[in-house]
Amino acid sequence: MLNVQIVLFDGFDLLDAIAPYEVFCAAGMTAGGGVHVEFVSADGPRHVISGVNGVKLEARGKLSPDQQGIILVPGASGELAGDGPDSIPVLLARASNTELTGMLVRALENPKIVVATVCGGSLVLAMGGMLEGRPAVTHHLGMDVLGETGAIPVNARVVDDGNLVMGGGVTSGLDVALYLVERELGPRITHEVEQLFEYERRGTVWRSTGISPGDGAKIGDPNASKDSSSFLEVRATANASTSSSASPSLFEGEWNATIETPVGGLIVKLHIATVHGVILRLTLKFEVMVDGDQMTGIAKAGVLPSSRLSGHRI
Repeated sequence: MLNVQIVLFDGFDLLDAIAPYEVFCAAGMTAGGGVHVEFVSADGPRHVISGVNGVKLEARGKLSPDQQGIILVPGASGELAGDGPDSIPVLLARASNTELTGMLVRALENPKIVVATVCGGSLVLAMGGMLEGRPAVTHHLGMDVLGETGAIPVNARVVDDGNLVMGGGVTSGLDVALYLVERELGPRITHEVEQLFEYERRGTVWRSTGISPGDGAKIGDPNASKDSSSFLEVRATANASTSSSASPSLFEGEWNATIETPVGGLIVKLHIATVHGVILRLTLKFEVMVDGDQMTGIAKAGVLPSSRLSGHRI
């Protein structure tokens, strides 16, 4: 029996959840049974409100992080940016701040479980510290955020990293589910479901196998040894606001800093440098002031709201 748990949380995206649900249900019918699919939540049976016009779906059970099979986490639907209660960054952060994060950490420790995500679902994992050093993908608007959490962004429709299978934007839920059906039940069942849905999967599933592109951007081996430091190192430069008369040397150097994000404190190590006296622009954007060895200001990663930053020179 292949057990599939699709996690619902307040503000979830309908298509992220329903498209995989239909694929897995169709696979079960095509295979003559053997697939059990259900909607679950981190806090048990309840009606869960989507981010699309408040549609309610019923979670019939509580997520079991020990049940062999697949756990699928959808993204959120709402305002694309800002820090309002209905914005996607806040909805994802709110989901990450629930019991769900601990459950997913536990599930990833179980070799008999595959955790899958669609769209912003990978950001829920990333905010919980589960993707550091691992190849990952999300909606194209959130790829910068993935990189700032320590994940390795891969521009692919589906990324397979063993016990983690992630999809890009909303419609990739079909591709993620069909790929997992092929992985678990084989290509003939998958082909039959594709015929039923009149849909063919898009793109190549990215895996860390085979020959690396000789002259492309090297992703690196996600299984290589990592620095045991608790810092996320940002080797680049800051987009620091400063008057034209200020000396760039005020900002240059190594800094330990804490960014107060919607999901808690993110500890980062900054290496700030200049080129021809100009401070370059990072994906992680800073507006900071320096007074001696103290740094204060704000930082912004992708679509996340601005966060306060404070740090000191090492």
